[in-house]
Amino acid sequence: MERALWSAVTGMRAQELSMDTLANNLANINTTGFKTSHISFQDMLYSSLRTPGADSGEGQVPVGIQVGHGTRVAGIARTFQQGALINTGGDFDMAIEGDGFFEVIMPDGDSGYTRDGSFKINGNGEVVTLDGYRVSGFDTIDPGTTDVTIAPDGGFTTIVNGSPVSKSRLTLVRFINPAGLRSVGKNLYKATEASGDPQTGQNPGENGVGFIAQRHLEASNVNAAEQLVNMITSQRAYEAASKAIRASDEMMGQANNLR
Repeated sequence: MERALWSAVTGMRAQELSMDTLANNLANINTTGFKTSHISFQDMLYSSLRTPGADSGEGQVPVGIQVGHGTRVAGIARTFQQGALINTGGDFDMAIEGDGFFEVIMPDGDSGYTRDGSFKINGNGEVVTLDGYRVSGFDTIDPGTTDVTIAPDGGFTTIVNGSPVSKSRLTLVRFINPAGLRSVGKNLYKATEASGDPQTGQNPGENGVGFIAQRHLEASNVNAAEQLVNMITSQRAYEAASKAIRASDEMMGQANNLR
């Protein structure tokens, strides 16, 4: 009975973390560029009361006796599936159609990476995020700029005092394993050993890199219906694990009351 109690507890703890993940997904359903997190489980170590293939004296045992000790969370990974594109009309609203990230310079000088292209211009003419972090790869916007055009391949042109001015071509950043990126909040990620080194200077539309869609933003890829179904499943699994604890407790009570 004691083994059953602890196995059921691991199930309840795992479903609590599952519910935390689902709640975070639903909370960010309207967050620009947000990517859904999926939780993965693994079974835990087993006690072998009889090993499969052991010698029984008359031959080998075809099926052993192994009792598990519950479940644990193996990982929580993000799914970088493309979100829907929303037309905003803003000159510095940009979405990435396909693979790639914008590089952002953090206050400590390190690089962060984002799919949220809702950029603005600061007082120095620099392209920045909503938190004021400078976006790498953008030339300074000149005073008197009346129009900004960014082509799908990263071509960057402005109109200054009625004359066209060509800017440096925008580039994106790729990772061999985006799911290995570390989330740091504010729609930003940081590179890890699991994600691999950032492949900077990637031209949009080349070598598998996505295109840039100006005046659009990428919506969250959270599927509300899927998350609600998963929430019901987690809730029922949590309830079943709690009933297993109650049943184990009742069985222990029955054994203690034997005369």
